[in-house]
Amino acid sequence: MRFETTVNRPVEAQGVGLHHGVPVKIRIVPAPPMTGIVFVRTDLDKFPIPASWRYVARVSYATSLMRQGVLISTTEHLLSVFYSMGIDNAYVEIDNLEVPILDGSGDPFVKLIQEAGIRTFRRRKRYLRIRRELTVEAKGKRITILPSDSFYLNCQIYFDHPLVGHQQLEMEVTPEGYATEIAPARTFGFAWELDAMRDMGLIRGASIENAVCFERETVANPGGLRFRDECCRHKALDLIGDLALIGKPLLGHVIAERAGHAMHTALVSKIMSDPSLYELVTYDQVALRSAALVS
Repeated sequence: MRFETTVNRPVEAQGVGLHHGVPVKIRIVPAPPMTGIVFVRTDLDKFPIPASWRYVARVSYATSLMRQGVLISTTEHLLSVFYSMGIDNAYVEIDNLEVPILDGSGDPFVKLIQEAGIRTFRRRKRYLRIRRELTVEAKGKRITILPSDSFYLNCQIYFDHPLVGHQQLEMEVTPEGYATEIAPARTFGFAWELDAMRDMGLIRGASIENAVCFERETVANPGGLRFRDECCRHKALDLIGDLALIGKPLLGHVIAERAGHAMHTALVSKIMSDPSLYELVTYDQVALRSAALVS
């Protein structure tokens, strides 16, 4: 996409928060160029919280943002959809502290964007292109990003369960591919971990209506899995949502090996703390470079 975008008209949804279990409504509203994605707490005098790596607060089982003590929790699914569907600017009016989980995937948010339509501005979009390899790793987990003229993803996971095990997803992320191959994948958990998570104050809004629940040998959800490798696809969805905190569309080849929110956001912080790692380019500059390489 050459130019910045926003949604064409307001759209809204309501549900519960996955972790806090609170009822919540959101309204996605058009925003002018150079705004980025901004959450607006309508229950707190319209307090704004930009979706930026600068405001990352908690990254254990979800990615939360905080500004001046005001929290927005579980941002990754909605940000993943904005990012992958090419929405650069929007206000997200929200009346509680957690983005609604809806069905546990990005698919309802994709449908909202499709319902709203996309408005294109005349301001050229600026991409952040990685210039050299960098890696973040700890305790057998690793995430690496390599230079590339597209946004290419290689996501690898392992869970000790007969229906999960080792899974890998590799693809160039485009709006069309994301909408069909990644967005429908739901968040997931394991039945024997649920009590401990609730004791930690988590997943108070979780149910088989908004998450995949694995029993020891089976899936508790009546409809089963949407993809054989749904877990890996959902981890890719989460990864994209965390990378969206860069604030600009990314050009790079990302290789994530058993990484999670903390490692995703550590990578983003590492990128943004060192301007020598990246350059800002337009679509036309990327196209010219690609044509030169081919010739």
